[in-house]
Amino acid sequence: MVDTYTEDDFSFAGQGLVRPECVLALANGRLVVSNFEGGFSVIEPDGRVWHRLARGAFRPKTNGLCLLPDGAVLVTHLGETGGGVFRIGTGGGLTPSVVEADGVALPPTNFVHRDQGGRLWITVSTRKVPRALGYTADTADGFIVLADGGRARIVADGLGFANECHVHPDGERVFVNETFSKRMSVFRIVGQGDLRLESRIEDFGEGEFPDGLAFDAQGGVWVASIVANRLIRFDADGRRSVVLDGFDAGHVRWYETAYRRRGLTSDHMKVSNGVYGNVSSLAFGGADLRTVYVGNLLGTRIAWFRQPAAGAPPPHWHFSGP
Repeated sequence: MVDTYTEDDFSFAGQGLVRPECVLALANGRLVVSNFEGGFSVIEPDGRVWHRLARGAFRPKTNGLCLLPDGAVLVTHLGETGGGVFRIGTGGGLTPSVVEADGVALPPTNFVHRDQGGRLWITVSTRKVPRALGYTADTADGFIVLADGGRARIVADGLGFANECHVHPDGERVFVNETFSKRMSVFRIVGQGDLRLESRIEDFGEGEFPDGLAFDAQGGVWVASIVANRLIRFDADGRRSVVLDGFDAGHVRWYETAYRRRGLTSDHMKVSNGVYGNVSSLAFGGADLRTVYVGNLLGTRIAWFRQPAAGAPPPHWHFSGP
């Protein structure tokens, strides 16, 4: 049996964060979170917060991020029309990392994940401009890019608003959330990184729009649901349980009505309820990987709570960070 937690179980880390949509935890106790103003923020173990924004005239609208062994950070640019993945060095210098796939410029880019082998898995949610046109159940033009060995190519297409994607700890599968199709797809990695659809989890209900994900050490996958403000765990057999529950019936009803009428806009994503700030991601941390840190779209802090299930160490776990 998995316990269910609410805001009464929360503590908070950091302050003054700017759209901390993505949160990463390190074994040394540091947290690295996205900063939409053009870089990332770091929460030190002693609570101190500092920000590193890209130097120069161009600053990426950071949505997702991943860490590199040398202390640099890769960030995705969720621009109005343009996208790509950019490297922010330890001094704040900005250089392009992956800005096209199959020779075509990347649209606004959602997420980047670095696996144990150093390959980059990148998601683009939709090709539609503005992106809000992709906030529908029947839009399926999102895709996953694999960048490896100096080449970037699309390895999965036709996804319903591709969001976070992660390689499973077994190194053989890629999990990706398709937010506005309300499903999580599992792909088998074949050949030199090609993806073959293996299964889908579609057990998402009212207000449960899957965004971020993380794996635990017991074979479960945890999903962060925007709007419903829930963390949902699926065990290895696909059985679900709600771990964090911030469900607000009125808020969900308002959002779902617009969703069913194909009337969602970017303004809907700017409305939250309570302390949750629109739950968007999670990371296991703490020395025993039993602390859950929760990213959000609209808050200025990172909520966290302790629970019994240990997370699986992510690929960057033993990096020192930026």
